[in-house]
Amino acid sequence: MHETDKLSLMNTQIQRLYDIACKETRLIIGLMSGTSFDGLDLALCRISGDGSNTQLELMEFDTVAYEASFKEKLKSIFSRKDANLEMVCLLNAWVAQQHAAIINSCLTKWNYTNEQIDLIASHGQTIYHAPQLLHGHAEFPNATLQIGDGDHIAVDTGIITLSDFRQKHVAAGGEGAPLAVYGDFLVFSKAGENRIMLNIGGIANFTFLPADKDAAKVFSTDVGPGNTLMDAWIQKNSPGKYFDENAAMARKGTIHEELLSALKDHSFFTAPFPKTIGPELFNLSYIRSAQEQSGTMDLSAEDVMATLNCLSADMIVKSIKACFPADEEFTVYCSGGGMHNPLLMEHIQDQLTGILFHSTEDLAVNPDAKEAVLFALLANECVAGGQLKFGDGRKGIPNVSMGKISFPA
Repeated sequence: MHETDKLSLMNTQIQRLYDIACKETRLIIGLMSGTSFDGLDLALCRISGDGSNTQLELMEFDTVAYEASFKEKLKSIFSRKDANLEMVCLLNAWVAQQHAAIINSCLTKWNYTNEQIDLIASHGQTIYHAPQLLHGHAEFPNATLQIGDGDHIAVDTGIITLSDFRQKHVAAGGEGAPLAVYGDFLVFSKAGENRIMLNIGGIANFTFLPADKDAAKVFSTDVGPGNTLMDAWIQKNSPGKYFDENAAMARKGTIHEELLSALKDHSFFTAPFPKTIGPELFNLSYIRSAQEQSGTMDLSAEDVMATLNCLSADMIVKSIKACFPADEEFTVYCSGGGMHNPLLMEHIQDQLTGILFHSTEDLAVNPDAKEAVLFALLANECVAGGQLKFGDGRKGIPNVSMGKISFPA
């Protein structure tokens, strides 16, 4: 059968996907909704090429804040072993519908039509992350779960949607995180400069990008809590607040060394790299346990916050130092909500003297948009790339293309 005849028999949606893969440049919307439930990050990216030839331009970026009722719905099932299964089922569809409505609204605001967009890359909303290190059941593999069904987004926007990226990572032997390593290498690597891409979200993680741009040397890992413990603490002690803005509470407190020592007393911190974790471990119960262990139940909320702030900084610094020789030169590029916490950044920089710190703004990517951008890059690789080999097949960095494809009809 002639090639044109074969194409004429192709499902029209598959034909559309084929045409998108063949384009020199694609318009892709990356979506990110983190465990802090701040809102939905939307990054409209113009991406050309693939692999080491990838070129990216961030065209538009918005964060659409979630209403309090939205956050409460998510918190009712998030990171809970006793979550209501009916609510998990309902929110899987409902969250996707809300995200689709936000996408449609932003496209109108940005003066784009839905037809102009080639792909949507949706991270979804993580509700449970269970690496084997955390769940401890030898007969079960690493696991992670995100809701916000891709089919609903595709149908409600009319745009081919890639979603559920973390599942392929787990299936191929990874832990489902961090996924930033793939996009970090494609966009932020630079010959002649060792770079650490430090992302401080709910959980802090970093990617190492070697100066020789050898993809086999790329390294990425979670390091421990970023904002998650501080966010949980302020939500408990200051209802209506969701994060410690400008470290206002932490600056009023004093670091308590006994509590800090108890907070650091967990096997996660001594487990080998790479590793992943989530709020399933680092939560209010974790803080309470450390307070009971250290006899600090009567500490002021401000002193606890100051100690939690120090904990996040210490574990970031400890992990970076543990992964690299003392004489290794590198530059740190920051992103994520934690980079806006001035006290946290002071603690980190005070312990990494002589190291240059920048944000990804210096690399032409808004640091708040970075994670959404990275999922757009993953979608581009899934559809049009997939040839580059990462991490030399080492644990935590499987050589796979990620993302499930949902057609609008």
